[in-house]
Amino acid sequence: MKKKTTFCQSCYMPIVDDFGTEKDGKLSKEYCSYCYQNGEWTTPDITFDEIIDLGKKGIDGNTEMGRFMKWFCKITYPAMLRKTKRWIKK
Repeated sequence: MKKKTTFCQSCYMPIVDDFGTEKDGKLSKEYCSYCYQNGEWTTPDITFDEIIDLGKKGIDGNTEMGRFMKWFCKITYPAMLRKTKRWIKK
């Protein structure tokens, strides 16, 4: 059985083994290490538009995706990001 993919609830990056950490040092169940460390945001002032740009650069840099998949991910990324816990209220 395939393991369910966990997506960061801030940047929507799939999290494999790079979970963020809580203040007590435990792994976060919701956020990646790029967004969340020691119970705090790594970029607390980042805007929604800035995180979209950052995510799209990450998609472009992915060497495992084909051109169509990159295009599709970049088109749907803002809508998926809006559903995350960090951005759902904004």
